[in-house]
Amino acid sequence: MANAQGQYSVAVGWCQQAIRRMPKSPEAWYNLGIAYRGLGQGKQSIAALKQSSSLTRDNSDAQNSIGFQFLELGALREAEQCLRRALSLAPRFAFAHSNLGMLYEKEGRLEEAESSFKKALEIQPDLAQAYINLSAVLNRQKKYELAEVVARKSLEINPKSVETWRNRGAAFLDQEKYIDAIPCFLESLRLDPNGESLLSGARSGEIQEQAWSLYGDRVLGNLLSARMHICDWSSFAETLDVVVQQIANGRRVISPFPILALTDDPAVHRQVAAQYVQDEAPGCSDLGLEIKPPCHEKLRIGYYSADFQNHATMYLMAELFELHDKNKFELIGFSFGPDIQDEMRARVSAAFDQFIDVRHRSDKEVAQLSRDLEIDIAVDLKGYTKDARSGIFAYRAAPVQVNYLGYPGTMAASYMDYIVADRVLIPEESQVFYAEKVVYLPDSYQVNDTRRQISPREFTRAELGFPASGFVFACFNNNHKITPSVFEGWMRILKRVPGSVLWLFKANPDAAANLRHEASVHGVDSERLVFAERVPLPEHLARIALADLFLDTLPYNAHTTTSDALWAGLPVLTCLGQSFAARVAASLLNAIGLSELITTTQQDYENLAVELASTPDRLQSIKQKLARNRLAAPLFDAKKFTGHLETAYKAIHERFRAGLSPGHIYLAQDARGAE
Repeated sequence: MANAQGQYSVAVGWCQQAIRRMPKSPEAWYNLGIAYRGLGQGKQSIAALKQSSSLTRDNSDAQNSIGFQFLELGALREAEQCLRRALSLAPRFAFAHSNLGMLYEKEGRLEEAESSFKKALEIQPDLAQAYINLSAVLNRQKKYELAEVVARKSLEINPKSVETWRNRGAAFLDQEKYIDAIPCFLESLRLDPNGESLLSGARSGEIQEQAWSLYGDRVLGNLLSARMHICDWSSFAETLDVVVQQIANGRRVISPFPILALTDDPAVHRQVAAQYVQDEAPGCSDLGLEIKPPCHEKLRIGYYSADFQNHATMYLMAELFELHDKNKFELIGFSFGPDIQDEMRARVSAAFDQFIDVRHRSDKEVAQLSRDLEIDIAVDLKGYTKDARSGIFAYRAAPVQVNYLGYPGTMAASYMDYIVADRVLIPEESQVFYAEKVVYLPDSYQVNDTRRQISPREFTRAELGFPASGFVFACFNNNHKITPSVFEGWMRILKRVPGSVLWLFKANPDAAANLRHEASVHGVDSERLVFAERVPLPEHLARIALADLFLDTLPYNAHTTTSDALWAGLPVLTCLGQSFAARVAASLLNAIGLSELITTTQQDYENLAVELASTPDRLQSIKQKLARNRLAAPLFDAKKFTGHLETAYKAIHERFRAGLSPGHIYLAQDARGAE
């Protein structure tokens, strides 16, 4: 009774008293485990549940229940033992099959999870939770049509399933079907007992403390993210205030990646990441915590990504793989993304000593493979971006693990040792916002591929939709990076520069329509917004030449997009923020010698944009400087960058071999080394 009422301390006392009287009471040990779990005392909870399990080895119901508790505690090995024992006693135990599917999903064993959920439904066709779980695991495998069929079946059984509506929304979000995702999230909120309070709280700026259940499922954050992708800023400020407030209250309101584009507070970014990793990929000791591979003649570097194909990350990294000193480094690529046989896949896979497709292996299996291959340094190129596999690193794939390039922020995970940055990105006073130790590269953290081709095609203003004359401001960032305040600033700039236009990337028709509407709301002719369709990268780099000035976004800067613009000869104007994502453009501009394009206030940003548009000679001087520095400054010196990164790898490996814990690494021009 005390457990049911949340009186866990009282329950512990009662259970301990019962155990003293009846030390072989499985119920007492089980309830003690539940009470300890309620108090957040995981080790004590697991120990008590183990006692209960040992006393109920012939009871399938008990083994299933205990296995589920182990699963909730993240004790996956113990959970699997109990659930398999339950199924050996009762092979047609639908709930045990479903729970085993949940375990497989946690481990990244998605095909086995799918099979377990299907088995549960074969035995018990009305098991609503199994439909919910099956739909989710099908979505993770990108089997979207089948997932939708399963979700509809779930709603036939329970049309008021909050979880099914939430999962459908997440699936549509994954497919970039934002218009379909939004009503699913709204319905999930509406059906929740506290949903109306939550929605009205977002509108009014107030929120009831008890209305928090769906915050744990990150529904409101997903709703806000979906709206941002189509530039629907309905109740934006109020909703964001609620999101930030609930993050401070410890609620699981949003995932790490979307928060980067919503607030420029690195403390908030770290807190969201810490919550996420605790829920989704906590450290796991199943493979052991100690890894001491032999000292190899060559340092073995593992690169892990879902993006070994035509993707922004590879547009930056391809030449790095080719330039690595193969006499001193052995490169192993671990690909867990789709097997897309495009030209980039062929190029990068050829640069590795080994290139391994691990799509169908679980996180644990990939980590074990990495250990078997005696990887010295594991480099995660995904972080918390789409299709990430953080679980691989939770099992400790290598003795040293590095967060690099894909995710612009801390992963807040105890098992990630380093983050690659530079002094602009992470000033020393900001180290507190990063769980990793910082590897400081001398110029910029961002590598660049100098083999990126610019098409010889010559575009005309007319074919791109520009008027015959007038200044062209541009921003090719994904539309979700455009916040209302950024857009308001752009509209003020357009008003101050007569005849100018703003050239934006057209991520989807809904975003374009909403942005045109917002321009009209701000008193700007919507025809002054011009939208760029998707084209192959060489053609995009060629058409950039028709723009005059790139206007960056805050708090999520242009990253690869900044390098694209600079490579094509287009100056980038940025405003320096506080977080990693808000300082990338400044890092790149410093590395190419254009610090004069870095501002620190919104007013200075707008004033400089207007000044450059109004003084052609000054802008031309900057363009000439960019042209001179393009191949002379460090930003596009891939060979020099590779040397710096290799030196960093050696430094962090030497620390490990010396028995030292991770420490900040400085590879500045003065070569201060590690500390």
